[in-house]
Order: sequence, then C-alpha cells, then structure tokens
Amino acid sequence: MSDSPLFRPFDHPKLKTRNRIVMAPMTRKHSPGGIPGEDVAAYYRRRGEGGVGLILSEGVGIRRNGSRTHKSVPNFFGDEALAGWSHVVDGVKPTGARFAPQLWHVGARSDDTTKELPDAPIDSPSGMPWPGTTVAEPMTDAAIADTIAAYAEGAANAKALGCDAVEIHGAHGYLIDQFLWDATNLRSDGWNGPSLKERARFGLEVVKAMRAGVGPDFPILIRISQDKSPDGSIRLANSPAELGLLVEPLAEAGIDIFHCSGARFSRREFEGSELSFAGWVKKISGLPTIAVGTVGLDVPAKAPLFATLAPGALDEVERRLDAGEFDLVAVGRALLADPDWANKVREGRAAELVGFDPKYMAALH
Repeated sequence: MSDSPLFRPFDHPKLKTRNRIVMAPMTRKHSPGGIPGEDVAAYYRRRGEGGVGLILSEGVGIRRNGSRTHKSVPNFFGDEALAGWSHVVDGVKPTGARFAPQLWHVGARSDDTTKELPDAPIDSPSGMPWPGTTVAEPMTDAAIADTIAAYAEGAANAKALGCDAVEIHGAHGYLIDQFLWDATNLRSDGWNGPSLKERARFGLEVVKAMRAGVGPDFPILIRISQDKSPDGSIRLANSPAELGLLVEPLAEAGIDIFHCSGARFSRREFEGSELSFAGWVKKISGLPTIAVGTVGLDVPAKAPLFATLAPGALDEVERRLDAGEFDLVAVGRALLADPDWANKVREGRAAELVGFDPKYMAALH
C-alpha cells in the first residue's frame, strides 16, 4: 500500500508530515503526579518508529488544578512535567514523526468522573457537566481570564520544547465544549448567547491568546465534535450554516487544522450530502481537516472493544482522502494495540496486525 493516499506526504505551510496517519489522543493515566517518565517517552517513540506521520499526545493538563480528572494524567506546565515532555519530544524527533501535545481541560466533568483531585476547583460555564446536573458555581470572569492565560502558557511551552504543533481539546463535553452547548452554558453574560457564534467566544479567546503567545507560524489544531447524545440525535450544529457559526470564527482566530471527531469517520453529517463531518468542516472553513472515528477498524457490533483491521477496511478512508474530502486520518485503538500499525499497513502485512483488546489500556507498551 505504499502508493496509497494514506502514505502521501502532507504538505502544509506550517506542518509537513511524511504521511496522512495521525496517532489520536488517548488518555492513559501513566504519569504519576502529572510527570511523564521514560516509559511514556518510549511509548510515543515506538509509535514514531512504527511509521505514524503525526503523534498527538494524550490530553495534558493546563495550569488550572481542575483541568485533569486524575493525578496520573500528565501536566503540561511546571519544570518536572516539562522536563518529562522534553524527553518525549527528543525521542520522537529522530523517528521522523511530528509531535504535538493536546491541551485538555475537563471542565465540570472532573467532579462526576473521579474524586482523585477533590480539592481542585471545578471550572465550567454554569457548573454543569451534563444538562440538569449542577456540581459547582459558574466560573467567574477572573477564573475565565486565568484559564485562557493557562491555555496560552501551554501553547508557549509546546513551542519552547520544540514540539511541531499544539492541539486544543474542544470536544466531547469538556470545558470548551461546555461553553459551546446551549444545554450546559446557561450564563446571562457575554460568554453566552442565542447562537453558536456567541457561545464560541470562550474558545475563540483561547485560540487568540494561544496565537498571540506562539506567533503566526506555529501550527494550532483544535478537536471539535458534534454528538451530544449516545445515539447522535442531539448535535452541536444541525445544519451547515450553523456549523459555520463555529468553524469560520475559529479559523479567523488562528486555527490551522480542524480535528473532527465522530463515532464513525464516514457518517453522513447532514441530509442532502454524503459529506462527513470532517468534509463539511473543510468545505466551510477552507482549512485542512483530520477525520477520526473507527478509522481502519472492522468493529464487531457485539464486541466494539475488540476490533482489528479487516480486508478492505481502509478502502473508504482512501477513497475520501483521494477525493480531498479530508486531509489526514487519526487512528486510536489500532495504534494502541500495535505500535507498528502504520508500517505494517504500508508494507501490506495486514495479517500481522494485532487486534485491539482492553488489556492494552492497562500498561504502556
């Protein structure tokens, strides 16, 4: 498959990768005290050696105590944590892969997810992890300003460490997404409004602060998601026009690449078009997109946690890449199970691929 669209170089003015395969962010909780060790560095290095084009780190905490859900989720601030990430970057660079940390703040979900950090403040627009559930007071203007500054600090740290880019986690019901969704943002001030454009203000200010901190040439990515319910019946944007109220201002604020997350990368997003979520975001914004959602996996309906590559599983990925619907594809579980996934696929060694099993969440390998 060496001539596959998956293995064509990605040539962006700010970010060039050897192929179109991205390692998706996956929370591992293997950094005690928030400090990534040599085992974490080796984990990322192996995926670089395995042929990935761009590695996105697991979500990393910014300088707000409530940004993480667990004491063993890594931080991206402080001398010890940054020294650990420096070893990660130094290990990945010689492999030919690019590396970017994903800045994470879980918002109100920190309280109902874990009690590991009971003294951490809960940051969220209205103190709600989900509609109808209140766990804290809404963020003050001072807390909002400090959180925006913490994102900018994280971006500056990424550039100073020699990372190739930085990604913002703006999806999956976490802090930025809590501002975006009208059911979890019930504020009556300038951080809310009747449309997605007004509710995007917090995310926009984060992007602007990060851009100011890293300058015009350092790539900034953002992961966004649509679904707000398990069956996909409630979505962030219900039409291309509504989606434009989010992605167009984000592009103007300084985003370079959108990472578009869905349950299935190829799902038709809006009636009347076969375009996927990543396809629509690219069409509206004019910017490159990363598609993610069971890419390259044949997922059995009765055992979704046990999945592997099946013959023809990548055909649809290649077809859409070749058509220019999106530009890169993020692979998660398959790379968790098999660090050499990209090389094996490129070399036609699908029979040697290791299928995913939940045991791979238990230890780094």
